[in-house]
Amino acid sequence: MDGQIQFVSNYPGWVSVKKLTVTESTDAKSIMEFLASLTNGIDGKVEDNLRKVVDLGKVDAALREIDFGKGEQGIAKALASLNSRAVTGAIKEICELEKFQKNEQKELAGFCKAYAVRKALKESGLMVDYSEIEIPGMKRLKRTKTK
Repeated sequence: MDGQIQFVSNYPGWVSVKKLTVTESTDAKSIMEFLASLTNGIDGKVEDNLRKVVDLGKVDAALREIDFGKGEQGIAKALASLNSRAVTGAIKEICELEKFQKNEQKELAGFCKAYAVRKALKESGLMVDYSEIEIPGMKRLKRTKTK
């Protein structure tokens, strides 16, 4: 049975059309690579839009204060830093604003926590998503700018 995977985005700052026709002869690796490229683009846009809603610079500043290092110790330090007063305080400060309702504050805090987890683990040298995988033919997607 044939099918398609389609993604279309058309709004200011992001125009993207990605399509893959899936047939019986389409191998799982091609589907996997296609989905990874979608994930990388979407993750970047989630971060871009989160940055427009809250001041992620405060989370970035809190994370910059921590010297993660690399390897197991760096990963352990990164995980511990996520519950540090500096990081949780920064997230609370930018999310618990009167302009957001309580349920919005909780949702935004979840997005910010996920952002902090990804950033801290990347700083410690851990691959946390598909963006670091070299996919032939998609090298332009491999490197995403770090903020």
